[in-house]
Amino acid sequence: MKSRLSGAVGLCVIATLLLTACSSDDDSDNASIDTGNEDGFTVETVVLGDRPSSLVALLPEGDLKTRLETCDVSGVRPQAFSIGHRGAPFQYPEHSVEGYRAAAEQGAGVIECDVTFTSDRELVCRHSQCDLHTTTDILTTDLAQKCTVPPDMNSATPYQDVQCCTSDLTLAEFRTLRAKRDGANAAAPNLADYLAGTPGWTTDESADYGTLLTHAESIALFDEYGVSMTPELKEAAVEMPFDGDYTQAAYAQQMIDEYTQAGISADRVYPQSFHLEDVLYWITETPAFGEQAVFLDSRYSQEGFDSNDASTFSPSMQELVDQGLRYLAPPLPFLVTLDEQQAIVPSAYADAANASDLDLITWTLERSGSLAEGGGFYYSSISSVIDDDGDMLRLLDVLARDVGVKAVFSDWPATTTFYAHCSDLDS
Repeated sequence: MKSRLSGAVGLCVIATLLLTACSSDDDSDNASIDTGNEDGFTVETVVLGDRPSSLVALLPEGDLKTRLETCDVSGVRPQAFSIGHRGAPFQYPEHSVEGYRAAAEQGAGVIECDVTFTSDRELVCRHSQCDLHTTTDILTTDLAQKCTVPPDMNSATPYQDVQCCTSDLTLAEFRTLRAKRDGANAAAPNLADYLAGTPGWTTDESADYGTLLTHAESIALFDEYGVSMTPELKEAAVEMPFDGDYTQAAYAQQMIDEYTQAGISADRVYPQSFHLEDVLYWITETPAFGEQAVFLDSRYSQEGFDSNDASTFSPSMQELVDQGLRYLAPPLPFLVTLDEQQAIVPSAYADAANASDLDLITWTLERSGSLAEGGGFYYSSISSVIDDDGDMLRLLDVLARDVGVKAVFSDWPATTTFYAHCSDLDS
């Protein structure tokens, strides 16, 4: 991604990786905003914290460990390479003001709002149209009865099948909710135990609540921080056209219109979708924004797809380019494989994308099962050589230096910010 962050300066920088973290909450309260910064980036604090040092300590001795542990972070600045995936959900509620602030303060040069809509067609930030039961406190409120599938209080597991969607609520009703860290125990017999369930890849802290945002409010917040923006148009869980006349094209156009209405330059926006049709709509109908549209590669759902066999890619990489696509975003395991010496190397997918001059972005770092047990889906193509959390830095190094990815989504942007700073990746 093109950077607009080259002049950022950190005033509350961690001078050495061995220092403990500044408090994100305290820093967000005390950070000053300098709107006169000539490069546009207005956050004056970059907080790496102690997680990067803990990951470096796990690396085996070698060039990568030496480079990272001797890195001077006294001048760390925001990095275009570092994308805040839904904010910073490794610790904060996703798509919340608090999580977005943490992402900006950790030096994410780009931040994501996943975009869906309410019953009155207002755009809001949620990872899925129907995830309110796991990402908000809706089940503790009277609005639970408005859910597509409300709790069944006659069941021993009343929340087993519950489904609560943004399209069940008006914007005014949505605004009464609070965000929580995603997760739930569907088999729980009571609400307290249901809400207590959180995935293993997050921290073990209690699920603190946060502030929800509309898409327009996320634009204003990101603009305040001076970061670039990558909204993802989420698949509608309701039948489209919604309510008779709200078409997919109208939905895709509305998302772009909110940037135009906010006066945001198109070169700061990277609209994304898993549906190629959405991306092609932006390329054709909103070309200034379509130039940076990102196809979140969904071809892996096709029968026979093999990231190490280019003949299984349909459409091919060149066919994507011929349709005007510039940015392609597959998940981490598509881009790497193991060679005969069990070294991590670029996959055939990565080679084909690079041969077609597609710019690669990938997802999602810091979002996996235990790396001591192979790391789950995000490390599935290299699981036999994954031993501990330090291996995410090994993977990141291959992605950046050998695959040549332009940016990486992370649930804890401090990790990607630190790596990019210490590898001179910002440009």
